[in-house]
Parts: sequence; structure tokens; C-alpha cells
Amino acid sequence: MAEVVVRNKQVILKDYINGYPKESDMVVTSDATIRLELPQNEGGLVLTKNLYLSCDPYMRSRMSRATEASYVDSFTPGSPILGYGVSRVLDSSHPNFKKGDLIWGLINWEEYSLIKDTSSLIKIQHTDVPLSYYTGILGMPGMTAYVGFYEICSPKKGDTVFVSAASGAVGQLVGQFAKLFGCYVVGSAGSQEKVDLLENKFGFDEAFNYKEEQDLNAALKRYFPNGIDIYFENVGGKMLDEVLRNMRLNGRIAVCGMISQYNLDQSEGTRNLFLLVARSIRMEGFLVFYHYHKYPKFLEMIMPLIHEGKITYIEDTVEGLENAPAALIGLFTGTNVGKQVVAITHE
Repeated sequence: MAEVVVRNKQVILKDYINGYPKESDMVVTSDATIRLELPQNEGGLVLTKNLYLSCDPYMRSRMSRATEASYVDSFTPGSPILGYGVSRVLDSSHPNFKKGDLIWGLINWEEYSLIKDTSSLIKIQHTDVPLSYYTGILGMPGMTAYVGFYEICSPKKGDTVFVSAASGAVGQLVGQFAKLFGCYVVGSAGSQEKVDLLENKFGFDEAFNYKEEQDLNAALKRYFPNGIDIYFENVGGKMLDEVLRNMRLNGRIAVCGMISQYNLDQSEGTRNLFLLVARSIRMEGFLVFYHYHKYPKFLEMIMPLIHEGKITYIEDTVEGLENAPAALIGLFTGTNVGKQVVAITHE
């Protein structure tokens, strides 16, 4: 049988960046080719056709040179961007995967991939939900919300919970988990459209547009007159500083991300950290990839909630790899509503 060589459209990072990323920092090219067959005499490989890509805020740090704050390697300029995605296996010499399997994990931003490092790949068992869910609610963001809320936050029924960047892929789930647990939940977002989603679609008790609040401390006191038990941190900066002033004794803060800081040359300082001592607050950062061994337990919890309609999940999907750079940049300007997904092709 003659080997098949095809063009392989890719999204390439041109060079390391500083400040806010731009579409022009990336290039979409069809110059590369790929053989749609595995190399002979080399085991452990997986050849995939890529279906959906996930746009996630942490990817911004990988577009710059690594620093002491980096927890993942930088992207390689001149090479495809790497991120979470959903793929179909075209061929495999790896014992855990076979032709036709659906998988999610780390893949290059390209139409086809020959994957040598399969350590992040997870076989998809449940296909009675949209496959794109494995970029979000059933993928890395879902696991992040699950671990961050249930394990890091140690919730109790009746707790008051504040979620920043609450309409994003993680925040929308944290808020719903908290409501199902019996908590009072308030979220912040950056537009009235997103505030309406939080209150009317995701079931938050209250929500506010932080861009319209001249005094964040006053806004938090308005929604939490008796203080905050749990803060799910996605933003950092001034928001964190004002939340600290409103935390209750023995409060818990799960630090998931700090999107307000990712594009700054120098991070903003935090003035109110002594309140961690004064109010016996536990503030803990976490990285979800240290918790993937809990994924089966997470599926046992989340799948019934999806099937019973007890969890609502919203995606913002763009079509085509050529639109992936704009979709990624949109995370940092707030243009996305819900989980940002790139559909390379539909199956």
C-alpha cells in the first residue's frame, strides 16, 4: 500500500513575547506535511486526527521565556503551540491505544499529530456527550474546578463563596458545584452579558461586573456583609487584595490562576497578606496535573450531574484552525463567553 502524505495545517509561535499577546505573534501555515502511517520498528507512538482544541489562560506563560514562576516549559518558537485537545486515533503502536479510539490530552495545534509522549493522553469512555466537553467540563478545566473546590476549599454547607472570572471554563463549574453543595455563591465577571449568565444560567445567587465597581471593597461588603468563607481565585492583583479584607476567620482561598498578572512585565504586589495570619486564613495554590489520578472518581461524580441536567455548561466555539490565534487572544480581552473551544473538524 502506498504511503499517504498530506499537508498539515499548524499554528506556529513566531517568537517569545512580552506584554499582551497578539494574533500576529502566531502564524497559521500549511507548509508542513505528515505521513499518515507510523514509522516502522518504533513502538509507543500514536497518530491522531485532531478534532477540538482548548484555549486556556495558562498558555500565555508558555509564550514567554521561562522564569522562576514557570511551572510548565515554554513553547518553542518556530514550532506548533501545544495545548489540551480531543483527537481520534488513526494508528497506534502503543499498547494502551488502538485505531478508532477517541482521546483527550496534550496535542499540538495542528490537523494531524504523531505523538511520542503519550503520558497526558486519556481514552474517552463516555461518547454520549459532545466530544468538545473533553476540552472543558470533562477535561482539564473540569478537573481543576473539582479539585480546587472539593479538596482545596474544604467546603461546608452554608459557606459563603466568591468566584472571580466566574463565567470562564473553571469558574462556571466552581459556582455550580458550590450551589449543589448548599453554599451561597457570588461571582464576578467583566460584562453585563456574563453577569446575566451567572445569575440566570449557572444559578449563582448574585453576580457583579467588576469593571463597573469603583470600589471593590465596597462591592464585596455589599454581597458579603458577614464576610467570605471561600474564595476561588482566578484573577489576582487588586481583586485578591480586596477579597483578603473581606475574608472570615478560618477562610479558605484556592489559588487557581491570576489572569490579571499574566501580561504584566512586573507582577503587582499584594498589601493585605498579613490578614492570612490575623484571620487564620488558609491560602493554597494547586496544579491540576498532580491530581489526574482522581479522574475516574471525578467522572463518577460529574456524569450523572450532566445527564440529569443539574450542571449547565456553556462553550464559545470558533470554527477552523485558522481562527485559533484570535480565539486564544480573546481570553485576555474577555471576548469569550464560556469555555473557549476551537473546532478543527466535527465528527
